[in-house]
Amino acid sequence: MYKFKSKATADLIMLAPNGDQVLSLIGKAPAAQGIIDVADLPAAIDALTRAVEAEEAGSGGKDEAETDEPAKASTDSVSLRRRAWPMIEMMKRSLAEKQPVVWGV
Repeated sequence: MYKFKSKATADLIMLAPNGDQVLSLIGKAPAAQGIIDVADLPAAIDALTRAVEAEEAGSGGKDEAETDEPAKASTDSVSLRRRAWPMIEMMKRSLAEKQPVVWGV
């Protein structure tokens, strides 16, 4: 489990597989502790945004709520957009207030 922290926002908790995915997408190795420095936040925001857009382009842009098919019971039924949105918002607010995002501390 990951608990992402920033002085600019409330804490964000993610299950390990989701946190690992987000960290990998922004170029960070999944680890028990880490930091996204203020200088790295714009690239991290861009990387997550591009990953969301790529996933949606591959699925025809439909979210699971927009389909007629029932959602799968697995974690794959939640779109990357829904998983990544809280992290993107945290990073945007942290960037605006010039605060790093940390975890495991």
